[in-house]
Parts: sequence; C-alpha cells; structure tokens
Amino acid sequence: MDLRPDRNQMHIPMKTPIRLLALLVLPAVFISCKDKIEEIYTVNEPIYMTYEQLHNSFKVADGQDIVHPGKIYFKENFIFINEYQKGIHVVDNTNPESPEIIKFIEVPGSVDMAIRENILYADSYVDLVAIDISDMNNIREVKRIEGAFPYMIPDCENGVVENVDQAKGVIVGWKATERTVDVPTGQNPYPEFPVWRNEFMFVADYNAAGASSGKTNTGTGGSLARFMVYDDFLYTVDNYSLRLFTVSVPENPSVVKEIYVGWNIETLFPYEDKLFMGSTTGMYIYSLADPSSPQFISLFQHASSCDPVVVNGDYAYVTLRSGNLCGDILSQLDVIDIKDLTNPRLVKEYEMEEPYGLGIDNDLLFVCDGDAGLKIYNASDPLAIDQHKIAQYEDIQAFDVIPLGDLLIMIGTDGLYQYDYSDPANIHELSVIPISFLQHLP
Repeated sequence: MDLRPDRNQMHIPMKTPIRLLALLVLPAVFISCKDKIEEIYTVNEPIYMTYEQLHNSFKVADGQDIVHPGKIYFKENFIFINEYQKGIHVVDNTNPESPEIIKFIEVPGSVDMAIRENILYADSYVDLVAIDISDMNNIREVKRIEGAFPYMIPDCENGVVENVDQAKGVIVGWKATERTVDVPTGQNPYPEFPVWRNEFMFVADYNAAGASSGKTNTGTGGSLARFMVYDDFLYTVDNYSLRLFTVSVPENPSVVKEIYVGWNIETLFPYEDKLFMGSTTGMYIYSLADPSSPQFISLFQHASSCDPVVVNGDYAYVTLRSGNLCGDILSQLDVIDIKDLTNPRLVKEYEMEEPYGLGIDNDLLFVCDGDAGLKIYNASDPLAIDQHKIAQYEDIQAFDVIPLGDLLIMIGTDGLYQYDYSDPANIHELSVIPISFLQHLP
C-alpha cells in the first residue's frame, strides 16, 4: 500500500491514533447475546517485512526525485533529506545556487537522522543503523543495533488495525477489508497502539543560531528534530522516553540508557549545556552538564498542542498550532523567559495562523506559518516582535526553516528552498529542489 499521505495530510502533523483490533472472545455463559452489538468495520491487515529482510535491506542507489520529504540534516557541503519511511537523499550543496541530488540511501522505516564525524545515524523501524558517509561513492552500513526502538506501525487511510503480530516482522503496509464484529457493550475493543507521525519535519546543523553540540564535526537538531548528537552521545526521543547511545567511537554506537521523560515528547533542541524538549503539553528543560546523565531542571506547561521550540539567549520561542489533533484551539507564538531555568515564565503571546517549525539566528526569527507562508522578524525586543516584521513570503506554504549564518533553508509544499539572507532587507532565492509530492497525488 502506498503510504504517501493525501493532500489534507500536508496540514495535519499527526492523524488519529490507529486502534489495534482486539476481539474479546468469552464463553456465552458470561456474556449473553443481548450484551453484544454487531458492528461493521473497515480493518487493515498488516503487510510485513520480516526481521531478516529488514536487517539486509540497506542499499545505495543513484539520486532520485524527492516525493515525501521528512527531516533534513545539513553538514558541511551536503544536505541529507529523509524520504519518509523510505530512506535518505544525499544532496551535494557545494554551490547552494545549484544543488544536486547525488545518492539515495535506502533505509526502510527511516524517519530521523543525525551525524557524528563521518557516521550518519538513522532509524530503520525498530533498528538504529550507523552509516559511513566518508566516501559518497562508497556509502556503507557499518553497524546495526537491532531492537533499539519501540515497535511502531505506519499510518493508514482509515479503519482499525487487525491482528498485529510483532513476531512476524515490521509492518510496511496494509490490506484493507471489512469485518462484521460482535462487540460487547460497554467495552472498547480498540486499545491504542503507537503509530508513526506523518508530517514534514526538519533537522539541520544550526550552530549559527547559537546552539552548541558540545563538540565540533557534528550536525545538530533543528526545531522539529527527534535525533541529536551532543558530546559523545546520540540522543533520541520517542513519545515518552529519552534514549542515549554512546558514539565516542562513531562507527560503533552502543546503548547507554533509557530515561522516562513524560508523554508525547516531540522535539529536541540543545542550547549551550541544556536540552529543551517540546511535548504536546509543555517544554521540558534538562541539564547536560553530565552528558551521560541528563538531569531534569523544570517544566513549562501550556495548553495541549504540537510545539517545536528554539532558544536564543534568555528566551525560548515555541509555536502552538490549532486545527490539529494535539488539542489546542489557538495558533500562536509563545515567548518564554528562561533567565531562571528553574522557573520559566510566559512573557508574550503572538497570534499566528498555522505555525509549524521555526528558527532563530541572533536577532532574526523565522516562523513557518503554514498557509500564511514564511514570516521573518527582528526579535531583538522579544516583547515587541509583532512590531518588527521584516518580511513575509506568502507564495509558499511553509513547514520548516533552518537558518545557517547567511543561508536559509526552507521546505514548503512544492520544494526545498535556499535563500541568501546576508542582507535581511534584500533576501533573495538561490535555488529550489523540486518536490514531486503533488504530482503523485490522485
């Protein structure tokens, strides 16, 4: 089954959690006929890739079109763009005015990535894969940690999920069919099961924005990142846990620990020796003074919402988006005073239309506001940002942006854009890598 989303999914970062169909079979003596109701459901039977197939699935192909972009990573002269649950495009960006897609790394189930030195780390469904990219003509898998991540199932168009059997392998698609089911009254036969997110998400090196990865020669996460490298560790989040892998020997990562954080953890953003995590209910702040053992500092709570966070100086910036399944009814940009990390305070709210990712470079704040496009502000006065809008580009539905010194990378519905913003009064387009997403929609 084609897992590419429909047009509406361009605006919805997470669909309703899929329910696992659990049919409760009990003797008639305990439940009579009048205690049941007959319902017809469209159910989805899993299509599996066996674990043996998964462990031997790594391949490298020539460059190909970008169809469903996920996260993106920038390091040195290369941009790495995730093809949602398919693999990673490698873009030679030596000349930002003429980028070239040169390779496609096939990594089934890939959603996230990060880099330490010449090793790229990517998820492959339940596995963590370490990939040597030192020679772009000889990209190779150097290590795989099997079962590094929780079992997840991919999204589907509608209906419920039937008969998931983790022993058969990972689920790569669905076969839809109808079922007539006797459901005991007063019972919910569909317990929740974790699913992959289905959205545009970005990762990049943002050292120009003031963040620090603890050591050089690494890429670090952007506003929607779930993977990041800090010091000798790879950090990943998955809903409720922060997982640590040691990467002191980059080609030989190993599991360190799992730390329970909270619920619906969505993003990671390191700043100096602190880690900021965005969740659907708030912003968590952890100390990385000891990178091997992150320590909780505080939690800033907000209304239930999808929320990436970026940090600069004494302020954190968080976008909250309405019209989605994270629960918020408002769309806004929050400015949070973090001078006292133990007591973060909301100091200002700015109304937005449909904000997704954001980025900051010194006093320049970039906000991707969905249908309203890209908005650029002078944020030197965080309490008067709305009075200092520099520009707004409404011709693109913006999803995420990464400022890298004078170079701005932005993803929208029809392409990956690069801009020169060395003169904020004269921002100009350098190039566009087309996304053939819309060409593949019915």
